Amino acid sequence: MVIQSNMSPKAIVKVWKNTAPVFVKFNVPLTDMTLERIIEPEILSNLLIELNAAVGSSTATCIEGG
Repeated sequence: MVIQSNMSPKAIVKVWKNTAPVFVKFNVPLTDMTLERIIEPEILSNLLIELNAAVGSSTATCIEGG
């Protein structure tokens, strides 16, 4: 599964605990609001890249819909 902008930081950390330091680095609070609602678009892309790198996930490792 790829971490996406429609997920909340709180839910992401609940599933992938090792992502917590990435949220600290980007100064993102662990809320229930989605990333796309709380992060500026120019920062969001880099945040998603680092989060997915932390969990070893990319679009190449995932299948559509799963």
